[in-house]
Amino acid sequence: MATIITKTVRKILDGYESDTPRTKANLARILMQGRLGGTGKLVILPVDQGFEHGPARSFAPNPPAYDPHYHFRLAIDAGLSAYAAPLGMLEAGAKTFAGKIPTILKCNSANSLARSKEAPDQAVTASVKDAIRLKCAAIGFTIYPGSDKAYDQMEEIAELGREAKAAGLAVVIWSYPRGGNLSKEGETAIDICAYAAHMAALLGAHIIKVKPPTAHLELEAAKKVYEAQRIDISTPAARIRHVVQACFNGKRIVVFSGGEAKDIEGVYAEVRAVRDGGGNGSIIGRNTFQRPRGEALKMLDQIIRIYRGEA
Repeated sequence: MATIITKTVRKILDGYESDTPRTKANLARILMQGRLGGTGKLVILPVDQGFEHGPARSFAPNPPAYDPHYHFRLAIDAGLSAYAAPLGMLEAGAKTFAGKIPTILKCNSANSLARSKEAPDQAVTASVKDAIRLKCAAIGFTIYPGSDKAYDQMEEIAELGREAKAAGLAVVIWSYPRGGNLSKEGETAIDICAYAAHMAALLGAHIIKVKPPTAHLELEAAKKVYEAQRIDISTPAARIRHVVQACFNGKRIVVFSGGEAKDIEGVYAEVRAVRDGGGNGSIIGRNTFQRPRGEALKMLDQIIRIYRGEA
Protein backbone atom coordinates (compact mmCIF):
# COMPACT_ATOMS: atom_id res chain seq x y z
CA MET A 1 0.00 0.00 0.00
CA ALA A 2 1.27 3.45 -0.92
CA THR A 3 1.98 5.69 2.09
CA ILE A 4 1.26 9.10 0.55
CA ILE A 5 -2.31 9.81 -0.52
CA THR A 6 -2.41 11.10 -4.08
CA LYS A 7 -4.16 14.29 -5.20
CA THR A 8 -6.73 12.15 -7.04
CA VAL A 9 -7.62 10.20 -3.91
CA ARG A 10 -7.59 13.32 -1.76
CA LYS A 11 -10.11 14.93 -4.11
CA ILE A 12 -12.37 11.86 -3.83
CA LEU A 13 -12.13 11.94 -0.02
CA ASP A 14 -13.01 15.65 0.00
CA GLY A 15 -16.48 14.67 -1.25
CA TYR A 16 -17.20 12.93 2.06
CA GLU A 17 -17.62 16.04 4.16
CA SER A 18 -19.24 14.54 7.28
CA ASP A 19 -16.92 11.60 7.79
CA THR A 20 -14.37 11.17 10.54
CA PRO A 21 -10.65 10.84 9.85
CA ARG A 22 -10.92 7.12 10.74
CA THR A 23 -13.60 6.49 8.12
CA LYS A 24 -11.67 8.46 5.51
CA ALA A 25 -8.54 6.50 6.42
CA ASN A 26 -10.39 3.25 5.73
CA LEU A 27 -11.63 4.59 2.40
CA ALA A 28 -8.04 5.58 1.65
CA ARG A 29 -6.88 2.04 2.52
CA ILE A 30 -9.04 0.76 -0.33
CA LEU A 31 -8.25 3.59 -2.75
CA MET A 32 -4.50 3.31 -2.18
CA GLN A 33 -4.26 -0.50 -2.29
CA GLY A 34 -2.84 -2.63 -5.07
CA ARG A 35 -1.88 -1.84 -8.64
CA LEU A 36 -4.58 0.81 -9.03
CA GLY A 37 -3.67 2.47 -5.74
CA GLY A 38 -3.84 6.25 -6.01
CA THR A 39 -5.55 6.36 -9.40
CA GLY A 40 -9.12 6.72 -8.16
CA LYS A 41 -9.96 3.39 -9.84
CA LEU A 42 -10.80 0.16 -8.03
CA VAL A 43 -11.09 -3.53 -8.73
CA ILE A 44 -12.68 -5.49 -5.88
CA LEU A 45 -13.11 -9.26 -5.64
CA PRO A 46 -16.50 -10.27 -4.16
CA VAL A 47 -17.10 -13.86 -3.11
CA ASP A 48 -20.63 -14.08 -1.74
CA GLN A 49 -21.87 -16.36 -4.52
CA GLY A 50 -21.80 -19.47 -2.32
CA PHE A 51 -24.65 -17.95 -0.33
CA GLU A 52 -26.45 -16.67 -3.40
CA HIS A 53 -26.13 -19.63 -5.76
CA GLY A 54 -24.75 -22.57 -3.75
CA PRO A 55 -21.26 -24.09 -3.57
CA ALA A 56 -21.32 -26.27 -6.68
CA ARG A 57 -22.69 -23.55 -8.95
CA SER A 58 -20.10 -21.16 -7.58
CA PHE A 59 -16.93 -23.22 -7.18
CA ALA A 60 -17.17 -26.52 -9.09
CA PRO A 61 -15.94 -24.90 -12.35
CA ASN A 62 -12.64 -24.24 -10.48
CA PRO A 63 -12.47 -26.59 -7.44
CA PRO A 64 -9.56 -24.85 -5.63
CA ALA A 65 -12.01 -21.96 -5.11
CA TYR A 66 -13.89 -24.01 -2.47
CA ASP A 67 -11.02 -22.96 -0.12
CA PRO A 68 -11.50 -19.45 1.34
CA HIS A 69 -7.72 -18.90 1.27
CA TYR A 70 -7.82 -19.20 -2.53
CA HIS A 71 -9.76 -15.96 -2.82
CA PHE A 72 -7.56 -13.98 -0.45
CA ARG A 73 -4.51 -15.07 -2.44
CA LEU A 74 -6.16 -14.31 -5.78
CA ALA A 75 -7.05 -10.78 -4.70
CA ILE A 76 -3.59 -10.14 -3.21
CA ASP A 77 -1.59 -11.66 -6.07
CA ALA A 78 -3.65 -9.82 -8.68
CA GLY A 79 -3.00 -6.50 -6.93
CA LEU A 80 -6.67 -5.75 -6.30
CA SER A 81 -8.12 -2.97 -4.15
CA ALA A 82 -10.15 -5.03 -1.66
CA TYR A 83 -11.79 -8.39 -1.00
CA ALA A 84 -15.49 -8.61 -0.05
CA ALA A 85 -17.11 -11.71 1.45
CA PRO A 86 -19.58 -12.96 4.09
CA LEU A 87 -18.58 -13.57 7.70
CA GLY A 88 -17.40 -17.20 7.45
CA MET A 89 -15.17 -16.60 4.43
CA LEU A 90 -13.36 -13.69 6.09
CA GLU A 91 -13.03 -15.55 9.40
CA ALA A 92 -11.42 -18.49 7.59
CA GLY A 93 -8.47 -16.35 6.47
CA ALA A 94 -8.39 -13.67 9.17
CA LYS A 95 -5.06 -14.66 10.73
CA THR A 96 -3.18 -15.81 7.63
CA PHE A 97 -4.00 -12.69 5.59
CA ALA A 98 -4.25 -10.06 8.32
CA GLY A 99 -3.29 -6.64 6.98
CA LYS A 100 -2.48 -7.89 3.49
CA ILE A 101 -5.55 -6.50 1.73
CA PRO A 102 -8.51 -4.35 2.84
CA THR A 103 -11.59 -6.46 3.48
CA ILE A 104 -15.30 -5.67 3.22
CA LEU A 105 -17.66 -7.70 5.42
CA LYS A 106 -20.87 -8.49 3.55
CA CYS A 107 -23.45 -8.06 6.31
CA ASN A 108 -26.53 -9.49 4.59
CA SER A 109 -27.11 -12.40 2.25
CA ALA A 110 -29.82 -14.20 0.30
CA ASN A 111 -30.00 -17.73 -1.06
CA SER A 112 -31.53 -19.36 -4.11
CA LEU A 113 -33.72 -21.69 -2.01
CA ALA A 114 -35.93 -18.85 -0.82
CA ARG A 115 -39.10 -17.75 -2.62
CA SER A 116 -38.50 -14.19 -3.74
CA LYS A 117 -40.70 -12.92 -6.56
CA GLU A 118 -42.42 -9.69 -5.53
CA ALA A 119 -40.58 -9.38 -2.19
CA PRO A 120 -36.95 -10.50 -2.54
CA ASP A 121 -35.03 -9.91 0.68
CA GLN A 122 -31.77 -10.73 2.44
CA ALA A 123 -31.06 -11.83 5.99
CA VAL A 124 -28.70 -9.77 8.14
CA THR A 125 -25.88 -12.26 8.73
CA ALA A 126 -23.08 -10.18 10.28
CA SER A 127 -22.60 -7.08 12.40
CA VAL A 128 -20.40 -4.02 12.69
CA LYS A 129 -18.82 -5.69 15.74
CA ASP A 130 -17.80 -8.58 13.48
CA ALA A 131 -16.25 -6.13 11.01
CA ILE A 132 -14.28 -4.45 13.79
CA ARG A 133 -13.13 -7.81 15.15
CA LEU A 134 -11.94 -8.84 11.69
CA LYS A 135 -10.25 -5.45 11.14
CA CYS A 136 -12.27 -4.77 8.01
CA ALA A 137 -12.12 -1.48 6.14
CA ALA A 138 -15.84 -1.46 5.38
CA ILE A 139 -19.15 -3.22 5.66
CA GLY A 140 -21.21 -4.21 2.61
CA PHE A 141 -24.97 -4.48 2.29
CA THR A 142 -27.43 -5.29 -0.50
CA ILE A 143 -30.72 -3.49 -1.05
CA TYR A 144 -33.34 -4.41 -3.66
CA PRO A 145 -35.09 -1.20 -4.80
CA GLY A 146 -38.46 -2.22 -6.20
CA SER A 147 -38.93 -5.13 -3.80
CA ASP A 148 -41.88 -5.18 -1.45
CA LYS A 149 -39.23 -5.60 1.26
CA ALA A 150 -37.09 -2.64 0.13
CA TYR A 151 -38.16 -0.32 2.96
CA ASP A 152 -37.14 -2.88 5.58
CA GLN A 153 -33.73 -3.22 3.93
CA MET A 154 -33.26 0.54 3.83
CA GLU A 155 -34.01 0.78 7.54
CA GLU A 156 -31.51 -2.03 8.23
CA ILE A 157 -28.66 -0.37 6.33
CA ALA A 158 -29.49 3.04 7.80
CA GLU A 159 -28.96 1.58 11.28
CA LEU A 160 -25.89 -0.47 10.33
CA GLY A 161 -24.43 2.49 8.42
CA ARG A 162 -24.70 4.80 11.43
CA GLU A 163 -22.98 2.20 13.61
CA ALA A 164 -20.26 1.56 11.00
CA LYS A 165 -19.46 5.25 10.55
CA ALA A 166 -19.33 5.77 14.31
CA ALA A 167 -16.73 2.98 14.40
CA GLY A 168 -14.73 4.51 11.56
CA LEU A 169 -15.74 1.99 8.88
CA ALA A 170 -16.78 2.77 5.32
CA VAL A 171 -20.15 1.63 3.91
CA VAL A 172 -20.59 -0.17 0.59
CA ILE A 173 -24.12 -0.64 -0.78
CA TRP A 174 -24.97 -3.13 -3.50
CA SER A 175 -28.12 -1.58 -5.05
CA TYR A 176 -29.85 -4.18 -7.22
CA PRO A 177 -33.38 -3.35 -8.40
CA ARG A 178 -35.73 -6.33 -8.46
CA GLY A 179 -39.13 -7.49 -7.27
CA GLY A 180 -42.40 -5.60 -7.08
CA ASN A 181 -43.67 -4.68 -10.55
CA LEU A 182 -40.23 -4.47 -12.18
CA SER A 183 -39.80 -6.51 -15.35
CA LYS A 184 -36.66 -8.59 -15.80
CA GLU A 185 -35.51 -6.12 -18.44
CA GLY A 186 -36.27 -3.30 -16.04
CA GLU A 187 -33.76 -4.56 -13.46
CA THR A 188 -30.92 -3.17 -15.60
CA ALA A 189 -32.81 -0.34 -17.34
CA ILE A 190 -30.89 2.93 -17.33
CA ASP A 191 -33.60 4.89 -15.50
CA ILE A 192 -33.88 2.18 -12.83
CA CYS A 193 -30.11 1.71 -12.39
CA ALA A 194 -29.56 5.46 -12.01
CA TYR A 195 -32.44 5.63 -9.53
CA ALA A 196 -31.07 2.69 -7.53
CA ALA A 197 -27.58 4.22 -7.44
CA HIS A 198 -29.01 7.54 -6.27
CA MET A 199 -30.95 5.78 -3.49
CA ALA A 200 -27.69 4.19 -2.27
CA ALA A 201 -26.04 7.61 -2.20
CA LEU A 202 -29.00 9.04 -0.26
CA LEU A 203 -28.71 6.17 2.23
CA GLY A 204 -25.15 7.27 3.01
CA ALA A 205 -23.05 4.82 1.00
CA HIS A 206 -19.40 5.68 0.47
CA ILE A 207 -19.09 3.14 -2.34
CA ILE A 208 -22.06 2.25 -4.54
CA LYS A 209 -22.28 -0.94 -6.57
CA VAL A 210 -24.76 -1.32 -9.42
CA LYS A 211 -25.04 -3.39 -12.57
CA PRO A 212 -24.03 -1.95 -15.95
CA PRO A 213 -27.23 -0.41 -17.35
CA THR A 214 -28.88 -1.10 -20.68
CA ALA A 215 -30.62 1.50 -22.88
CA HIS A 216 -34.07 0.22 -21.85
CA LEU A 217 -36.34 2.73 -20.08
CA GLU A 218 -38.72 1.03 -17.65
CA LEU A 219 -40.87 3.80 -16.20
CA GLU A 220 -43.11 5.79 -18.51
CA ALA A 221 -42.80 8.93 -16.38
CA ALA A 222 -39.01 8.69 -16.51
CA LYS A 223 -39.02 7.95 -20.24
CA LYS A 224 -40.75 11.28 -20.91
CA VAL A 225 -38.03 13.16 -19.01
CA TYR A 226 -35.17 11.28 -20.67
CA GLU A 227 -36.61 12.11 -24.08
CA ALA A 228 -37.54 15.72 -23.28
CA GLN A 229 -34.14 16.48 -21.76
CA ARG A 230 -32.31 14.50 -24.43
CA ILE A 231 -30.28 12.57 -21.87
CA ASP A 232 -27.63 10.64 -23.77
CA ILE A 233 -27.99 6.90 -23.13
CA SER A 234 -26.91 5.81 -26.60
CA THR A 235 -23.70 3.99 -25.65
CA PRO A 236 -22.52 1.93 -22.66
CA ALA A 237 -20.08 4.72 -21.68
CA ALA A 238 -22.85 7.34 -21.86
CA ARG A 239 -25.06 5.25 -19.60
CA ILE A 240 -22.23 4.78 -17.09
CA ARG A 241 -21.69 8.55 -17.16
CA HIS A 242 -25.36 9.12 -16.34
CA VAL A 243 -25.25 6.71 -13.37
CA VAL A 244 -22.15 8.50 -12.06
CA GLN A 245 -24.02 11.81 -12.45
CA ALA A 246 -26.89 10.36 -10.39
CA CYS A 247 -24.42 9.70 -7.55
CA PHE A 248 -24.10 13.34 -6.50
CA ASN A 249 -22.51 14.35 -9.80
CA GLY A 250 -19.52 12.06 -9.23
CA LYS A 251 -18.96 12.86 -5.54
CA ARG A 252 -19.55 9.25 -4.57
CA ILE A 253 -17.49 6.23 -5.61
CA VAL A 254 -19.44 4.11 -8.10
CA VAL A 255 -18.36 0.64 -9.18
CA PHE A 256 -20.06 -1.79 -11.49
CA SER A 257 -20.61 -5.53 -11.16
CA GLY A 258 -19.26 -8.09 -13.57
CA GLY A 259 -22.55 -10.01 -13.47
CA GLU A 260 -23.01 -13.52 -14.83
CA ALA A 261 -20.14 -15.34 -16.50
CA LYS A 262 -19.55 -14.04 -20.00
CA ASP A 263 -16.86 -14.29 -22.66
CA ILE A 264 -13.65 -12.50 -21.83
CA GLU A 265 -13.98 -9.86 -24.55
CA GLY A 266 -17.43 -9.01 -23.19
CA VAL A 267 -15.88 -8.39 -19.79
CA TYR A 268 -13.19 -6.14 -21.25
CA ALA A 269 -15.78 -4.18 -23.26
CA GLU A 270 -17.76 -3.50 -20.07
CA VAL A 271 -14.62 -2.40 -18.24
CA ARG A 272 -13.73 0.03 -21.04
CA ALA A 273 -17.25 1.46 -20.86
CA VAL A 274 -16.88 1.99 -17.10
CA ARG A 275 -13.51 3.67 -17.62
CA ASP A 276 -14.69 5.87 -20.47
CA GLY A 277 -17.89 6.81 -18.65
CA GLY A 278 -16.03 7.98 -15.53
CA GLY A 279 -16.96 5.09 -13.25
CA ASN A 280 -14.55 4.21 -10.46
CA GLY A 281 -14.10 0.56 -11.31
CA SER A 282 -15.41 -2.98 -11.09
CA ILE A 283 -16.47 -5.55 -8.52
CA ILE A 284 -15.91 -8.77 -10.40
CA GLY A 285 -16.31 -12.25 -8.94
CA ARG A 286 -17.51 -15.27 -10.91
CA ASN A 287 -15.95 -14.04 -14.12
CA THR A 288 -12.55 -14.42 -12.44
CA PHE A 289 -12.61 -17.08 -9.73
CA GLN A 290 -14.47 -19.64 -11.86
CA ARG A 291 -11.52 -19.64 -14.26
CA PRO A 292 -8.21 -21.44 -13.58
CA ARG A 293 -5.94 -19.29 -11.42
CA GLY A 294 -3.46 -18.48 -14.17
CA GLU A 295 -6.23 -17.44 -16.52
CA ALA A 296 -7.91 -15.37 -13.80
CA LEU A 297 -4.66 -13.54 -12.99
CA LYS A 298 -4.11 -12.80 -16.67
CA MET A 299 -7.67 -11.50 -16.97
CA LEU A 300 -7.38 -9.28 -13.89
CA ASP A 301 -4.07 -7.96 -15.17
CA GLN A 302 -5.77 -6.89 -18.39
CA ILE A 303 -8.66 -5.26 -16.48
CA ILE A 304 -6.19 -3.28 -14.38
CA ARG A 305 -4.29 -2.26 -17.51
CA ILE A 306 -7.54 -1.02 -19.05
CA TYR A 307 -8.27 1.12 -15.99
CA ARG A 308 -4.72 2.45 -16.10
CA GLY A 309 -5.24 3.45 -19.73
CA GLU A 310 -2.67 0.95 -20.97
CA ALA A 311 -5.01 -1.29 -22.98
